Amino acid sequence: MNTFSLKVIASDKVFFDGKCGIIIVPALDGEQAIMSHHEDMVIATREGEVRFKEKEEDDWTKAVVGVGCVYISHNRVIMLVDTAERPEDIDRVRAEAALERAKEQLRQKQSIQEYHVSQASMARAMLRLKEAGKYEVK
Repeated sequence: MNTFSLKVIASDKVFFDGKCGIIIVPALDGEQAIMSHHEDMVIATREGEVRFKEKEEDDWTKAVVGVGCVYISHNRVIMLVDTAERPEDIDRVRAEAALERAKEQLRQKQSIQEYHVSQASMARAMLRLKEAGKYEVK
């Protein structure tokens, strides 16, 4: 499998830096797969699940990411996002509290900008809870 250089950078850390065979990102108009020697471009991303394989025989590595963008150039991919975390690292209690805060903010009178921020917070909290539920230890 051909590989490319991948760097996933969140606002507080470098989530991943290494070689990768394929990455699937949550673009604004659906999921976008990127493989080696992909056309140079910039892709805006929404909050969602990112999946990538380092080698062909590896399992998918998954991450929950916030909004950001992907820069593809000369067989290198840089993904800049506001948050990135592994599903198993998500704190369900904290995510549930964030969801309740976002719901309460949406019930209050807000400006258009505040409404969109609250809506994005709610979407991010719901995504984190959904992904954390897949990895819940029973």
